[in-house]
Amino acid sequence: MQVWEACSDAMISFDKNAMTEDLAYIVENDVILTGITRRLEAFQQDNPSLQVMHGAKVERYELPQPHLRDDFQKPLTVLHLDNGKSIKARLVIGADGMNSLLRKTMQVKYVEWDYNQMAVVATLSFSEATENNVAWQRFTPTGPIALLPLTEDMSSLVWTTTPDNAKALLRATEETFIDSLNAALWDDSQKDGFTKRALDTFSSALSFIKPEGSTFRQLPPHIVGVDKKSRAAFPLGLGHAVDYVATRAALIGDAAHRVHPLAGQGVNLGFGDVVCLRDVLSRSRQDGCDLGDLAHLLEYETLRQRHVIPTMAVVDGLNRLYGTSFSPLVLLRSLGLRASDACKPIKDYIVAHGSKAT
Repeated sequence: MQVWEACSDAMISFDKNAMTEDLAYIVENDVILTGITRRLEAFQQDNPSLQVMHGAKVERYELPQPHLRDDFQKPLTVLHLDNGKSIKARLVIGADGMNSLLRKTMQVKYVEWDYNQMAVVATLSFSEATENNVAWQRFTPTGPIALLPLTEDMSSLVWTTTPDNAKALLRATEETFIDSLNAALWDDSQKDGFTKRALDTFSSALSFIKPEGSTFRQLPPHIVGVDKKSRAAFPLGLGHAVDYVATRAALIGDAAHRVHPLAGQGVNLGFGDVVCLRDVLSRSRQDGCDLGDLAHLLEYETLRQRHVIPTMAVVDGLNRLYGTSFSPLVLLRSLGLRASDACKPIKDYIVAHGSKAT
């Protein structure tokens, strides 16, 4: 993985040869969904009681009153579907996204703000096939641009930019879109002269202290095509539910927390929620407790918020730090990025935290 910015020559890279474990895996959403579906089908063969419902939507929830005691006699959660059916459950898990109906029904406080940015996504093709095992990210004052490898000659694009530019990119011809993207990846007109001189001096001093700490910059592949049907855009913001759980209800994924995609942590945090909640519910069952017991659910909330909140704070801070071309801040972040690239313990910590699900 290689990360660099538009306002200076500062960069940081993560070389797989220097790691004991893989940094990350890029998996298409359709592949994940197919895998989950197959697993459900296989599980259903051995557990006929499992029901998978398609084409049904929850219209409203009825949750037990929070003041009632946690025991097996407490009223169950009731899900009212749009097909007229109702389902009763000891526990309902809300994985229904940033506009979660379950979260709204729980009436928990939700902290949120808009970044006034949009992410443009697309599938790109290169001029020639390469090994393509590097993820590229360039920070610009309007937001980061990320290229995530898919095949030898294709990558996935996540381009954070202003809403007006995002809309223009969606309307643009393929040629104009590709020219704009290549320009955003290669343009050096925004580089700060003072920062460049200071960074050169700092890098020279650093090379005397730790000669092996220098990283050679690789060049991203040249983009020549974009899948016509792959271009889309969505608004970016931050959101966090103060409470992840209520009596007989729990939130996971974007229903509980929403982060900027610049660090690629959104889905990782969601997977971490699943693993943690699974473990908590397993212990609850082993202890002979009700799955909807609030005491066990609060353990899930505590464990996850200890990991999620610091991650969200760092991602939000990075987005703000790199969202400016103010010279003192450009210098500060450039020196910090260059120093981090030369310090293996820092890089190891970044990899460990970023790849840690729980």
